[in-house]
Amino acid sequence: MSDVDILADLWVDLADGQRAFGTHLAASANRSPVRESISRHVVTGRIRVARADDRIVGFVMFTLESDTLDRTVPRGIVENLYVVPDRREEGIGTELLEIAEAELRDEGATVVALDVLADNEAARAFYRSHGYDPHRLTVEKSIESDTSSKGQR
Repeated sequence: MSDVDILADLWVDLADGQRAFGTHLAASANRSPVRESISRHVVTGRIRVARADDRIVGFVMFTLESDTLDRTVPRGIVENLYVVPDRREEGIGTELLEIAEAELRDEGATVVALDVLADNEAARAFYRSHGYDPHRLTVEKSIESDTSSKGQR
């Protein structure tokens, strides 16, 4: 199995694990587009992989924010950071995050942003311990059986 296929499988594991925290991503259904994204990150050099015991034990994907809007600061984005469960608490995630931050700094970013699910307290604590503070908050509600928007409060 190629490294890209292994990384795609690890991303599926990451997304599947996020279900416990309310993600709306379909893990396995997104394997193919994620594999393509991983391949692009390999080509652009914006993915780093941690290896131990002859296997991939973690990865980080990152990019510079680019859209049509002007920004007051160049912002790097950590898109995915994952360490296999049996290798957590060993500093692998910290090392991957620091590598991504350094690469983004070298590319001109002055701030780094990432998304974390609100209910994933372990991930939030990890990022807080590395100096990340809340900057923007996304809120959502289900409108499937919404009565408040129909005047029934």
